[in-house]
Amino acid sequence: MATQHSDAVVLGGGLAGIVAALELLRAGQRVTLVDRDTPERLGGLALWAFGGMALVGTPLQAKMKIPDTPERALADWLRFGELDADDHWPRAWARHYVEHSRAQVHDWLLQEGVKFMPAVNWVERGLHGDGNSLPRYHIVWGTSRELTRCLIAALRRAGEGGRLTLLHGHRATALDHQGGRISGAVAVNEATGEEVRLQAPVVVLAMGGINGGHEETRANWPQGRPRPAAMLNGAHPFADGKLHRHAARLGAQITHAGEMWNYAAGFPHPFPHFEGHGLSAIPCKSALWLNHRGERIGPAPLVTGFDTHWLCQRVAAQEKPWTWHLLNWRIAAKEFAISGAEHNQRIRDRQFPQFLKETLLGNHRLVRQMQRQSPHFLVDDTLAGLAAKMNALTASLDVRPDVLQATADAFDANFAHGAKLHNDDQIRRILHARQWGPDRLRTCAPAPLQKPGAGPFIAIQMQLITRKSLGGLQTDLHSRVLDGAGQPIDGLYCVGEAAGFGGGGASGKRSLEGTFLPGCILTARVAARAITGRAGA
Repeated sequence: MATQHSDAVVLGGGLAGIVAALELLRAGQRVTLVDRDTPERLGGLALWAFGGMALVGTPLQAKMKIPDTPERALADWLRFGELDADDHWPRAWARHYVEHSRAQVHDWLLQEGVKFMPAVNWVERGLHGDGNSLPRYHIVWGTSRELTRCLIAALRRAGEGGRLTLLHGHRATALDHQGGRISGAVAVNEATGEEVRLQAPVVVLAMGGINGGHEETRANWPQGRPRPAAMLNGAHPFADGKLHRHAARLGAQITHAGEMWNYAAGFPHPFPHFEGHGLSAIPCKSALWLNHRGERIGPAPLVTGFDTHWLCQRVAAQEKPWTWHLLNWRIAAKEFAISGAEHNQRIRDRQFPQFLKETLLGNHRLVRQMQRQSPHFLVDDTLAGLAAKMNALTASLDVRPDVLQATADAFDANFAHGAKLHNDDQIRRILHARQWGPDRLRTCAPAPLQKPGAGPFIAIQMQLITRKSLGGLQTDLHSRVLDGAGQPIDGLYCVGEAAGFGGGGASGKRSLEGTFLPGCILTARVAARAITGRAGA
């Protein structure tokens, strides 16, 4: 077996692994970075993500007169995430996040050349106002793809002179443990089968989440929570949990494995990159969310932007593993979006004039694209015709045309006597969202679904789609992996999603959204400072 020597081995080439390797290189370390994917896919899920970040106390918030503070953000975080009082390390990492996201993420990224869009969005407000009490969601200009490419370029510059060894297409299979401490790792070249021993006094685990496949997802699903018969996969298929379990055999603790950040509105990728690959739609606030029979789900209507965890549970509890979004072209052009870099071309490619035009006049381009590419995106001039297409897609007679018509009529009746007499919680939530300027730009004024000139009608078949693990290996505030006695395993660190974004589950049961990319950066930078003896820097 070939042997390579370095000062630190980083296992995983996602955002957390890249940042950890970059900071170690800048501190003078020799680093081996092991990534299972191909060179062009270095960056993992971050390469494909949208790039939203929950940041606290930024200049942009101040400019928009948002009076945010770490204390207020922490109160929101602990309340919404429902973190237990004895969850010591998750709570410690939550505090670290809100206190340091401005300096250690926002300001650091600006120094690296990353820019943010000039607005702060308000997401995850909580079903009863118990989520983000203020807007915190900052969007990277260029999406997370630009952020990732920027940091990869910095990584390569920092590794010049042979101090960086990048092993693409290699899968870590074991951790070496000698004399009571970590001494390196073993990796296999998946193309040739050749093994290599990577000797180093430090190993940083950055292999992503636990639930990259449905077998793992179902095995970890919490008892007592509804689980759909079928789901799509929006996680990374390489996030198989094997290195988590290998670390556990050395004494590491996997905590909160059943907590996940899934999405309620996924549909199959028209050109899938792997089996079961799904896209996560950003549900239209003005669409009616229906069950498989075309009836509105209630009594509380499903509306995005308030509590994703609750939406997922409501969708998972339905009789069949899919739901329908019923809307019209007017709504779709203004509100329909797909999460990620791939389908946000104007932001990804930093085309500001085109982005502004589509925001103001409607993104008809994306709606037409989905109409062409996705069989799950149905368009028809009449509700009866739409019902027929819905049934054809599901090979059923589940949706009766008269039921679909009655569903639309019942909603439209709210507008029969003017705005003063409507009484619908979805309309109330839409009006609340539109009070915030950035949301007003992307949310239609309430109107009848059958408003003349607003057609044609659209139905989108949606399923629950998996995304991120909220649990992981328990770590302290130096990103050191802890054993069952709460003591650090000498030489072993864990960062990013592999560590549950800090402490083995910093988000608790639900996230304030946008806490994942910053969580990768924060935990990675902390690990690098601890490894190089700069923990107080």
